[in-house]
Amino acid sequence: MSDSVPVQPAPALSSSRAAVGFRLLVVCVLGFASGLPLALTGQAMQAWLSVEGIDMATIGFLSLVGLPYTFKFLWAPLMDRFELPWLGRRRGWLVLTQLALAGALMLMATTSPGTATRSFALLAVLVAFVSASQDVVVDAYRTDLLPARERGLGSSLYVLGYRLAMILSGGVALIWVDPTQGGGWSWPDVYRVMAGLMVGAAVLSAVALPRLPLALRPSSVARQDVFGFVAVLGAVAVGFVLSERFGPPIAAAVLSPWWAGSSLPAALQQRWTELLALLLGIAFTLPLAAWAARAARFETLLGGLRSYFAQPGAGAFLAFIVLYKLGDAFAGSLMTPFLLKAMQFGPAEVGVANKLIGLWLTIGGALLGGALMFRLGLWRALLLFGVLQMLSNLGFWWLAGHGHGLLPGVTIPAFDWTVVWLKQATPVDGGLLMVIALENITGGMGTTAFVAFLMSLCNQRFTATQYALLSAFASVGRVWVGPVAGVTAETIGWPSFFLLSTVLALPALLMLVWLRAPVQALEVDPTTLVTDD
Repeated sequence: MSDSVPVQPAPALSSSRAAVGFRLLVVCVLGFASGLPLALTGQAMQAWLSVEGIDMATIGFLSLVGLPYTFKFLWAPLMDRFELPWLGRRRGWLVLTQLALAGALMLMATTSPGTATRSFALLAVLVAFVSASQDVVVDAYRTDLLPARERGLGSSLYVLGYRLAMILSGGVALIWVDPTQGGGWSWPDVYRVMAGLMVGAAVLSAVALPRLPLALRPSSVARQDVFGFVAVLGAVAVGFVLSERFGPPIAAAVLSPWWAGSSLPAALQQRWTELLALLLGIAFTLPLAAWAARAARFETLLGGLRSYFAQPGAGAFLAFIVLYKLGDAFAGSLMTPFLLKAMQFGPAEVGVANKLIGLWLTIGGALLGGALMFRLGLWRALLLFGVLQMLSNLGFWWLAGHGHGLLPGVTIPAFDWTVVWLKQATPVDGGLLMVIALENITGGMGTTAFVAFLMSLCNQRFTATQYALLSAFASVGRVWVGPVAGVTAETIGWPSFFLLSTVLALPALLMLVWLRAPVQALEVDPTTLVTDD
């Protein structure tokens, strides 16, 4: 029996200048709400852990709290399928996820990462899960809200809002906690403020967001979707329990011959053993979850996967999606601890250089990349920008080997803008500025080409659920490299670590050369093709 039942349609969207401007403003605000939690389970959280004295390998492992971003396609169909009361399907889920984010951030503010590390990590996973869920709804709402003619500018404003949020939670927050140059806040204070901002976002979502013209539910059987999702969730839970029980002893048995006579410190041996146990658990849990989805007939998920892999080159495109940002993600996975602990830069100096200046340079790089793509095309832009972002990793190799003071720096004068301030003039190292500038400009250019590549796939072949799948694969490098990066940095040292990150960018570039023809085919709008009919 079909459940494809439309809700009562809202009035058609107005095309007046005021209405268009309001829709674009809404998209920018939603971008801000979507970007705010990311740093709070990423670089801001790493800075908090660094202040608490958590070792680098543990910080690397805790990057796995971002795992929900890579699996959000599993529950995205449910958020398409079910409608919450009063506010409608999209706005209802937005309000629910934003209030849940506020509550989870408040709980993190009351938990010490030093004395309750496991509880803190579980709360961070909860924040990432709800944040990934909010992203699913925001992507769907933005697509439904904006007519085709407004989507280009709407996407740019969404990215602007997203980046501004990251400047606040990842950059301004570091200045807030600096005891001498900034406000001397504690990290719990920061997280409480961010929770308050999410409450404000929920209020705006409830009272100010425009109604959508039409919201059609998918035609799948609701009961089967729920049962399928519960089955997959149960399989993941079973895999987690069995991995916790049997993974460590198996990993220890496998690695014990390697440790015999090894000069590697016992603590690092333990970290490598834990990493292997983690990989063994993943290798067991993912096939178990896939079997559960098939057995429970989770058709919304299985149908989307089948339709994707029926496309020519589907597997190669997925591999490229994972690999393109891998070197960049590897170098950036521990950037905040590297700058604070290894290089001994101050929190305000890092906040100003890496977050405030750096993120604005990322926006500038994205705009520059977009302008260059008009002349380069998709394939050449991916290749050129990929080479540039790979070479930018060598800047961190230089910084790790040469340290402070080799290049003249700049001094940021004291200021007070109410929400952010510096109590006194703050010197910023010239080498740090140069490296951050290169990394953020080239990273912004690479991101622009990469997002254009994903959009070209989605516009031609995929539903909203499949978009969640592709974006989940795109986040794999950012999430999964953390544990490997942490133990690798402690094992081989920072200069070798950044050389390795440069090498890791090569496979995607070689793959791009191989995929030249199918990527260039994505540049052709099929509606412009002329046939002989």
